Amino acid sequence: MIVMKFGGTSVGSPSRIKEIASLINSPDNKIVVLSAMAGTTNALVEIASHLYKKEKAVALSFIEELEMDYYLVVDELFTKSEFKSKALGKIKTHFDFIKSFAVDMFTLSGEKAVLAQGELISTILLNCYLQERKINSALLPALDFMRTDGSGEPVANEIKQNIENALQKLPPANIYITQGFICRNPNGEIDNLRRGGSDYSASLIGAAVEAEEIQIWTDIDGMHNNDPRYVGNTHPLSNLSFDEAAELAYFGAKILHPSSVLPAKMANIPVRLKNTMKPGLEGTLISSQSDGINIKAIAAKDNITAIKINSGRMLLAYGFLRKVFEIFETYKTPIDMITTSEVAVSVTIDNTDNLTEILTELKKYGRVEVDSNLSIVCVVGNFIAESKGYALKVFDALKNIPIRMISYGGSMHNVSLLVNKGFKIEALKSLNDKLF
Repeated sequence: MIVMKFGGTSVGSPSRIKEIASLINSPDNKIVVLSAMAGTTNALVEIASHLYKKEKAVALSFIEELEMDYYLVVDELFTKSEFKSKALGKIKTHFDFIKSFAVDMFTLSGEKAVLAQGELISTILLNCYLQERKINSALLPALDFMRTDGSGEPVANEIKQNIENALQKLPPANIYITQGFICRNPNGEIDNLRRGGSDYSASLIGAAVEAEEIQIWTDIDGMHNNDPRYVGNTHPLSNLSFDEAAELAYFGAKILHPSSVLPAKMANIPVRLKNTMKPGLEGTLISSQSDGINIKAIAAKDNITAIKINSGRMLLAYGFLRKVFEIFETYKTPIDMITTSEVAVSVTIDNTDNLTEILTELKKYGRVEVDSNLSIVCVVGNFIAESKGYALKVFDALKNIPIRMISYGGSMHNVSLLVNKGFKIEALKSLNDKLF
C-alpha cells in the first residue's frame, strides 16, 4: 500500500484533476489524500468571517459565488451527463449544508464544519471522475477514522483501528480516496488538524496502514538546498534523514508541514516529495538513513520576536529557568531558540498572540527587553557531533552580518542564527556561496 497526498494546487483545476487521475491509475494499491482545491479554504474562511459577524446576506452571496465556481468545474471535468448530474447533486448537498449555517448564532464548531467542505468536495470530484473513466476507486471518509484527543492531538491507535474497520466495510478497490486536514474531536464534532495538516493526515494514515511509502505531491520538485525565491541556482535534495527534514520544515521550508514527519519517522516509513507537474523527477526521499556528514540545506523563518530577561536573581540560582518556561507553557507559546548567561536568558517565539500577557508575567523576574522583525536562519545537515570546521564555515559566511543570537550544539542537525529581517536575504545568499 502506498499513500499519496495531493495539495490544493495539484487539484486546483479540472485539468489538474485529470492529470492526477492518470498519475494514480496504476495496479498497486493506494490511498489518495486530497486537500481542498486551491483557493477554496480561503473562500470558506471568508464566508465564516461574515457568518460570525451575522452578515448573512453577504455570506450567502459568497457561498453562491463559490458554488457557481464548482458548477463550472463540473462542466469542464466531466463529459457524460450521468456523471455531471451525479457530481452536481453531491456538490449541491454540500453547499446547502454550508448555507444552513446562515443563522443567528454561528459557533467555532460550525466554522470547523464549514471549512471541512473543501476537502469533502475535492474528493467527490476525483472519485466521480475516476468512475467516469471506469477506474476502480472508493471514497474512504476521513471523518470515519481520523480522531483527535482533548488537546487536538491525533489518537494513533484509534485511527489505526478505525481505518481498518472502514476499509473492511468498503467494496474492494485499488484506489481509496480520502480527505486531508479534517477529523473528529472527542465530542464527535467535525474538527481539523490545522491548516497545512493534509501532510500530517497522509503521514498518520501511512503509519496506520503500515504503508510502503508516503508520497507528498506538490508543485515543487522536492525540498531545495536553499530558498529559490531569494537565491539562484538552488537544487532539490535527493535524500534527507527524518531529523534533517523536520528541522528544515520547521525553520521555513514550506513544501512540508513540520508535524508531518513524526508519524512516518515513528513507523519508519519513507516519505517522498514529488512534483505533480514533473512526475518523472526523482524528488526528495526522507528516511531513517543519512547519506553522510555534510551540510544539506539552508532555510529561514520570519516574524520572529526575541525576548531577553535580565535578572540578578539568576546568578548561582536554580529553578529560575523553570519559572520562565512555565510562563510560556501557560500561554501555549512554543520557544524556537534559547541562549543563557549567568544573569540573563534570551528566547525567541513566532507566536505573539499572548505577548502582552507573557511580558507582564516575565517582568516579575527581572528587566525585559523585546526585539521584533527578526528572522531565524537555519543551517541543516548531519555535521555537528563528529566533524570539524563546519561552524567556522558558517560564521565566516556571516562575518559581515550582525547576529543577534546563536543556537549551536542542541542538535546534530542544526545551527540557528537570529538576524534582523533586513539581513535575511543577504545571509541566505552568503551562506549559499560559502557552503555550496
